[in-house]
Amino acid sequence: MKKNIAIIMGGYSSEADISIKSGNVVFQNLDTNKYNVFRVHILKDKWVVLDESNAEYQINKDDFSCVINQNHIKFDCVFNAIHGNPGENGMILSYLELLNIPHTSAPFYQMALTFNKRDTLSVVKEYGIKTAKSIYLNKGDVINTKEIKEKVGLPCFIKPNNAGSSYGISKAYSEEEIFHGILKAYNEDSAILIESFLEGTEVSVGVIEYENEIKVLPITEIVSENDFFDYEAKYEGKSQEITPARITEQQQKRVEEVAQNVYKCLNMSGFSRAEYIFVNNEPYFLEINTVPGLTEESILPQQAKEAGISLAQLFDNAIQMALN
Repeated sequence: MKKNIAIIMGGYSSEADISIKSGNVVFQNLDTNKYNVFRVHILKDKWVVLDESNAEYQINKDDFSCVINQNHIKFDCVFNAIHGNPGENGMILSYLELLNIPHTSAPFYQMALTFNKRDTLSVVKEYGIKTAKSIYLNKGDVINTKEIKEKVGLPCFIKPNNAGSSYGISKAYSEEEIFHGILKAYNEDSAILIESFLEGTEVSVGVIEYENEIKVLPITEIVSENDFFDYEAKYEGKSQEITPARITEQQQKRVEEVAQNVYKCLNMSGFSRAEYIFVNNEPYFLEINTVPGLTEESILPQQAKEAGISLAQLFDNAIQMALN
């Protein structure tokens, strides 16, 4: 019997369109001789399964099933391709776990933790992982730009605490820019993170569970044409993503060691891609993505390809790890 696999995509955040692109790539690369594959759009106004002609069939939220042409479809596994809320923050995964439906991501608590940038930093620091200096603010807190400048220095980065794809991030060179950056970040989230600028080579490191082992993928160097790796650099070609990275053997060994340590200390499983900046050959942890982009142009699939892992193998392995 072929397993029924639901690829969930979309979501409730600014990343919905990017997520649908990722989900469609997964759909095109799963082996239909092995699986019955279904595209499932999880959107604010509807949860639906799409058939070959894009006709929509309502998901029954009581048991995450649907009826197509009088066939009652239940899913054996869910492939999570939702960037942001509710896929990357663990919300929909807690629901699937209550229903005992396996999924390709880490357990919901790990997803919720890693989606929260400042909570993740608090955990990894306890394991000796180096990070930038940071300040946290919640909406309504007094904004003291002089104090912020004294604590983290200039330039500095202002980030929404719970958002992906570089939405709402800005780099500030003055107290005035700090103030405007905070307002911009609050458009995406009610909690924000302000971090010191780290000067050095930026790399992205994919770590996955592959064939029952933790595997660090070939490292990607990020060279942005813009002032930092923003949305435009990420998705509109304003950056170079060089795999394998142009780093020394010593740097490679060190960042692989740190990346594996981060994956373990956060108790991760499934996909992850974390960003680091080298300062004096030491990798400083920036953040981790647990539902990274999955299109052919995305960084993690590029890294898998360099490691000799095709998209079909990458996605099939994720399902096999979930079903084991």
